[in-house]
Amino acid sequence: MGHHDSDHHAHPRHEADHQHEHDHGHGPSMGRRVDVAVIGGSAAGLAGALQLARQRRSVIVVDDDSPRNAPAEHMHGYLGREGTPPAELRAIGRDEVRSYGGEVLTGRVLDVRREGDRFRVALTGGSSLLARRVLVATGITDELPDIQGLRERWGREVIHCPFCHGWEVRDRRVVQIVTTPMGLHPTPLVRHLTDRLTVVVHDATGIDPDALRTLEASGVPVVDAAVRRIADTATDTDTDTALGIELEDGTRLVANAILVGSRFHARVGMLAGVGLSATPHPSGLGETLTVDATGATAVPGVFAAGNVVDPSMQVLPSAANGSMVGAHIAFSLAHEDLAAGARPSAGEEDWDARYAEERMWSGNPNGTLVAEVSDLTPGRALDVGTGEGADALWLAEHGWTVTASDVSSRALRRLDEEAARRGVEVRTLHADANSIRPYGEERFDLVSLQYGSFPRTPEGRGLQSLLDAVAPGGTLLVVAHDLAWAQEEVDPAETTRMFDPEAFAGVAHFIAALDADGGWRVDVHETRPRPAGAVSHHHVDDVVLRAVRVGGHGPAGTRRARSTVRAAPDASTGQRRDRVEISVW
Repeated sequence: MGHHDSDHHAHPRHEADHQHEHDHGHGPSMGRRVDVAVIGGSAAGLAGALQLARQRRSVIVVDDDSPRNAPAEHMHGYLGREGTPPAELRAIGRDEVRSYGGEVLTGRVLDVRREGDRFRVALTGGSSLLARRVLVATGITDELPDIQGLRERWGREVIHCPFCHGWEVRDRRVVQIVTTPMGLHPTPLVRHLTDRLTVVVHDATGIDPDALRTLEASGVPVVDAAVRRIADTATDTDTDTALGIELEDGTRLVANAILVGSRFHARVGMLAGVGLSATPHPSGLGETLTVDATGATAVPGVFAAGNVVDPSMQVLPSAANGSMVGAHIAFSLAHEDLAAGARPSAGEEDWDARYAEERMWSGNPNGTLVAEVSDLTPGRALDVGTGEGADALWLAEHGWTVTASDVSSRALRRLDEEAARRGVEVRTLHADANSIRPYGEERFDLVSLQYGSFPRTPEGRGLQSLLDAVAPGGTLLVVAHDLAWAQEEVDPAETTRMFDPEAFAGVAHFIAALDADGGWRVDVHETRPRPAGAVSHHHVDDVVLRAVRVGGHGPAGTRRARSTVRAAPDASTGQRRDRVEISVW
């Protein structure tokens, strides 16, 4: 678990190195260390990220929200999700990845280069990721024939895949525009779906005349003429979505849907720095990224999945492919760690890297902590995510017996050094908040979490461990940045958000868990201005939660709460808002 040191009087370096907690796409650039950087957040990328997050790997997905199927209103052939809008599937997938602590950042990858035993993944806005592995799930772009009116209707009236949209056009008037020899590949499927199919040969180059004669013999009209443009036509008795196909010879055809093939291009420009580029696809219709059966590219450590390696994959096979490749990446990391005798905590290396250089604090405690605990009788205190320890030192100097916990051993060493210099005693505990019993069996009169961040888990293990650490009559104090900025839109071409608040346990999760438990009295739950003198690039408000355990406490009598935050549309505005779902056991 990482922490923003509670001192907010620090120099700008402090905020620059800690935007993990509150950056929203502006301010100084930063670097983060991660096990796997996933480029692309559609079916393949999210499925791979989910596999890896469930293997306790730190995963960051970078997505610019430009999926191949964006124009489509629904996706088909996905067992269990038939007819689901593509955007809804992506939202569900993001929620699932985040529920295991994986992050999904809005932004764009500009460049990937080898840097020692890692890859530096450069992002818009100047920040970067240092990743042990890279999963490329960027998909492809479709290049349509140069016919006026096609692009505007792509994914709706203009389709390319009988499996994706064929059922929807059954028994309707379909005009297929053939521009390449491979264009006839789906024609037998469409002929079976409708007896009102017309084939227009826009470009006869390389097309087998016998294949056209076979179509005509089966009752399919074949028109040998170039297409000038596609236009809306008058509503008739058959349908209100009729299209007009104007041919160069002046002929005009009417259709309810147009079937046309495209050329495709793998989105791999960001991989030039590691020497990877797309190679011609056997169909002759475009280029893809070449991988082996495990999804590995020619560059060790770089993997790829989904349409970027196979343009024929629908959403379901893309997700399956991403899941398989994610599993192979997990194996590769596990074998590497086994050989090194290492078992790293998912976020420990990232936080240790931030504490590798100069100190990031002035030594002053967070003003909100001071205001909230000054009226408490000193006792035993647990400072979770202590960082360099400004809060822990202040508490110790004011009579508290302090245990300071953090996932970063480097941060704790700095705290030990400063405590020795000041002549105060603070016990340090190197622990991951999501491990089992990270604080042992001890109970504390004050448990403080100041601007901390630890990844979510479906059962809320880390959150419950904090609650369990509070003694009967003890106080829980949680202070976090107001995350209203997370609702703001950013332009991924200009900047990349470097922190995903939905992947971490937040105040909303704590409130939900307290309500579900029932053994707490919430004294403070409010958003208030940050303490005077605080340094922040954008954030002026904090969310403060102060609660007291009023019920009994103990392993036999403790009810546990599982909390899940899901994005749901607000009935009045249509905007997505967090909904917290709770179950208790």
